[in-house]
Amino acid sequence: MRELSLHILDIVQNSISAEASFIEMIIHEDDKSNSMTIEITDNGRGMSRELLEKVTNPFITTRKTRKVGLGISLFKAACERCNGKFYIDSKLREGTKIYASFEKNHIDRAPLGDMVNTIIILILSNEKIDYLYKHSINENEFILDTREVRKVLGDISLNNMEVIDWIKNHILAGLDEIKKVK
Repeated sequence: MRELSLHILDIVQNSISAEASFIEMIIHEDDKSNSMTIEITDNGRGMSRELLEKVTNPFITTRKTRKVGLGISLFKAACERCNGKFYIDSKLREGTKIYASFEKNHIDRAPLGDMVNTIIILILSNEKIDYLYKHSINENEFILDTREVRKVLGDISLNNMEVIDWIKNHILAGLDEIKKVK
């Protein structure tokens, strides 16, 4: 995958398949330590110890439609290629957490990619799931929490196109703001 946002989309799709109702995506970029971390946490059904030990193997998948599962193994390889670390913690009936770190300025680190449209795609295709998206660059932080948006909307759906436009513009403005050096 050419962008980290596509890895995030793939991992979140795994969370959705695991029947998660709440998914956190936390990205932290730190120029001082030359690091980027991505954490994805869900409250899905989790994995057994046995599956957890094998899940980074590309020839292991829980899907019935194919015999390979490249998403997690490719994400792990992307981290390790950039002097980073990758780990998964999961508990049955509690959920899963994936942690990935990268040397931010490593020549082989893929660009983050289009997180705005990644979040929009997730909301549009899975309206009943709540997402917490936190993105920080150094000390600046942006947060989108769909639970908070739902409180304001009342009975209006997150999939309403005016709401989607607002969310998209809110994320764009928030990401622009955290990129500013203060």
